[in-house]
This record gives sequence, C-alpha cells and structure tokens, in this order.
Amino acid sequence: MQYDERVDARGLLCPMPLLKAKLALNGMQAEQVLQVLATDAGSQRDIASFCQLAGHCLLHQEQTAEGVFVYLIRKS
Repeated sequence: MQYDERVDARGLLCPMPLLKAKLALNGMQAEQVLQVLATDAGSQRDIASFCQLAGHCLLHQEQTAEGVFVYLIRKS
C-alpha cells in the first residue's frame, strides 16, 4: 500500500514509537497515510488504542518475519 510519510521507530521502546507517529501525524494533511515501523511489541497496543481514541484509521497492521511491526495509519 502507498503511504505519504514514514516513521522508522525500530529499536525504540514504548512510548517512543507512538510519540514519533503522533508528531508525524500532526504535520500531515487529512487523508494522508503514515507508515510506522517498530520493533517494540507494546506498539501494537499503543498504536491501535491511539488510532481509536484520536479518530485515525488503522488501515493495516502486520509483523514481518524479521520481527518488525508495520502499521499504516490514515489521518482523520
């Protein structure tokens, strides 16, 4: 899937992946898509909860064979 911005938070512990994603989304236009890469398993819970509370759409979530969590978030 296409995305407009990317946040590479691999190697960072919670809450840093979420904070970096939030900062990136703040600078984006509505309907743009952010890709977030993270290695902290806690990001699964944090990103999903944040999207629900903030009204953003979590378009895609997966874990690669290398252990990287990949998220695609459409800004509301």
